[in-house]
This record gives sequence, C-alpha cells and structure tokens, in this order.
Amino acid sequence: MCDQHEFVFEFDKAYNHQLIEKFEASPEHPLTEDVAPREKGVYAVYLRGQLVYAGKAIQTRLNRRLAEHYRKIVSRQNIDVREVTCRFLVIRGDWFVRAAEDALIQNYRPAWQTSGFGSHVPGVGRPGIRTSRWDQDYPPWS
Repeated sequence: MCDQHEFVFEFDKAYNHQLIEKFEASPEHPLTEDVAPREKGVYAVYLRGQLVYAGKAIQTRLNRRLAEHYRKIVSRQNIDVREVTCRFLVIRGDWFVRAAEDALIQNYRPAWQTSGFGSHVPGVGRPGIRTSRWDQDYPPWS
C-alpha cells in the first residue's frame, strides 16, 4: 500500500495555525501598567507596529508581566512607551501556554527575543557579566 492512504494528524501544526489566527484577530492595546487581566497566557510587545517580543505568563500573570515590561521601557533612553503596544491571549493550561509562546516565537521571530529585554537574569550589573543588547540599545536613565 502506498503512503497516500495514511493520515497522521499533526496536532502542533493545527494548534499553531489556530493560535496565530486568534492572536492576530485580538485587539492591539497601548502598553500600560494595567493593560492585561490577572490570568495565564501569552502576549506580544510591538514597537511602531512591529512585533519585537513574545512571552508567556505561567508562574506569574499577564498583568504583572506586561506591567514589568512597561516599567522597564519607561525607565530607558532611546525608546518612547507611547510607540509601544501589546496583544495578549488568556490560555488555560500550562502546556498550552508554553506551546503558544513557542508558536509566536517561531512564526514571528521577534527582534528582541534574544536581546535581554525580557530576562530576569541574576547578577546583571556585576563585574564579568556582559551588557545585553537591550541594555546597549536602550540604556537606563542615569
């Protein structure tokens, strides 16, 4: 028998397709400290309309994670929070949240994803710790 009679359901492709479709249909909001609900889920940050960072909120919640990003941006030079927007989706179930974040990153390849923007790296600022790309492009106000 040839393999054209075989069907293998590819769950990840179906999930990713539906996730991206729903995400793009969700409204874009100005990034503020209280933009999102106290729920688990995924989100994206946009600078001048371009998706630059995608993240998840599992141990924390969307409202807290986006508020952290808001506070980080307003404390930096060379960037205006009025040019920053966000989208988010509430998702129930940790596995689905992780899969959704991966789908966003794989689909959009955000510019800030590996820049140090979203990290909570212990030891930042200590001797021997390299300055992240984010910190070089958007240094803190002195």
